[in-house]
Amino acid sequence: MVKREKSNYTIQAVVHALSLLEEFSGDVDELGVTELSKRLKLHKNNVFRLLATLEEKGYIEQNRATENYRLGIKALELGQTFIKQMGVLRQAHPIMERLARDLHENAYVGVIRKRNVVYLDVVESDQAVRVVSRVGSQLPVWCSAIGKAQIAYMNQGELDKILPLARDWQRCTKNSIDDRDRLIAELEKVLGQGYAVDNEEYDLDVKCVGAAIRDYTKRVVAGISVSGPSFRLSDERILDEVAPAVVKAAADISRRLGYEVALSVSGEEEPFSG
Repeated sequence: MVKREKSNYTIQAVVHALSLLEEFSGDVDELGVTELSKRLKLHKNNVFRLLATLEEKGYIEQNRATENYRLGIKALELGQTFIKQMGVLRQAHPIMERLARDLHENAYVGVIRKRNVVYLDVVESDQAVRVVSRVGSQLPVWCSAIGKAQIAYMNQGELDKILPLARDWQRCTKNSIDDRDRLIAELEKVLGQGYAVDNEEYDLDVKCVGAAIRDYTKRVVAGISVSGPSFRLSDERILDEVAPAVVKAAADISRRLGYEVALSVSGEEEPFSG
């Protein structure tokens, strides 16, 4: 089977929309339909439809005084999201390397997007038997240690936006949490101990331990986890070795992002609290 070039799958309307956004660069603040039509070599009607679509989604806004167009707030939000993610990954990677080296298991960083966790980076285990990398994968938040570690700090309104209706609840394995009440009880446990556990809830024979990462605003911006075969991640090992290491790694990354980690009377780092 001949593999087709990705360029064969491009959607021209999307290309034109992105090209339009790129015209608002450098010192350009505002542009009108006529000027954009000339720059993009597109008919004015096509340019107007592109602008209307982008305006509807918040990536373009119109200056009512001049009737010209400029970038909208969504463009700024998208750029800030990219910067935050790159900042998290840059600060997290060396700590992930340490975590994977010390525990001999995969270390991940992931963020929440809608109802899923998206895995952004991995440092793989040096073991011959290890979990297949999940980078780029999207897992339901309630089946993932990274997901549960982050949503544990959400308020009721935020949870309502993420959690599905009962009829839409997805189970990945027989161990998956399958209703809201059970999940809320699990999240309360996460808050108390400072970490979450995926007990073969997404893949059978695979366990994960995750903790939340905060930035200088004290917001949870990502999560870090360790994942390995269940025969190596016993309950005892999780409690005695893996969970403390993951919580410390999350605290170290958070500190790098400007979050002041609370210390106990003994001088030891306390688990995150809501």
